[in-house]
Amino acid sequence: MTERNAVDAAIESRRSVRGYRPDPVPDETIRDLIALAGRAPSGSNIQPWKVHVVTGAALARLTAALSAAHESDAPEAREYEYYPVNWRDPYLGRRRTLGWQLYGLAGIGKGDREGAKRQMGRNFTFFGAPVGLVFTIDRDMEQGSWLDYGMFLQSLMIAARGRGLDTCPQAAIASYPGVVRAELGVPEGEMVVCGMALGFADPDEPVNALRAEREPVESYTVFHGA
Repeated sequence: MTERNAVDAAIESRRSVRGYRPDPVPDETIRDLIALAGRAPSGSNIQPWKVHVVTGAALARLTAALSAAHESDAPEAREYEYYPVNWRDPYLGRRRTLGWQLYGLAGIGKGDREGAKRQMGRNFTFFGAPVGLVFTIDRDMEQGSWLDYGMFLQSLMIAARGRGLDTCPQAAIASYPGVVRAELGVPEGEMVVCGMALGFADPDEPVNALRAEREPVESYTVFHGA
């Protein structure tokens, strides 16, 4: 396989995996992946990313605290809006399609609110992954640094695929910034951006069959020629 094809394969095979084997990921591998991701583009070389690697007993404490907060039905105020405040098509339609595909694989029927809540709650256990990653950013960083951050996260996920690992980026982790801050000692001057599950995909997890649809290039690209 050529170098280009190896990169293509890593990008193409990346997906949000929502069920993991318990097999541990070596600390050296995690460190290498983060170092590779740190080569992501960054305007003026600011490098705004900050990473918390959570495993073992620390991961158990964090997931227990997050799960308890989720079960309490007392949501915290998010520190930033990830999704649109006012949903509209085509974005609403895409979201609904993905949701019903996921719920269908999980055996959750229409109107099953308890089932939907349980599935949502799996976010707060990092879907059983042996590694939970939490990402923060200084509050005074502007939108450009958030763009840089997205490239860092993508680089990390692609690097993981290169090692045969899978990931799931999780905006849900930022739903409880107070819990994360308390458990991980995140300073008040930093915002929780998101979390990410990291590990080896469980082939027996039904929802891992989900393959999100993507729009054709022509639907969002304009080619300007001579």
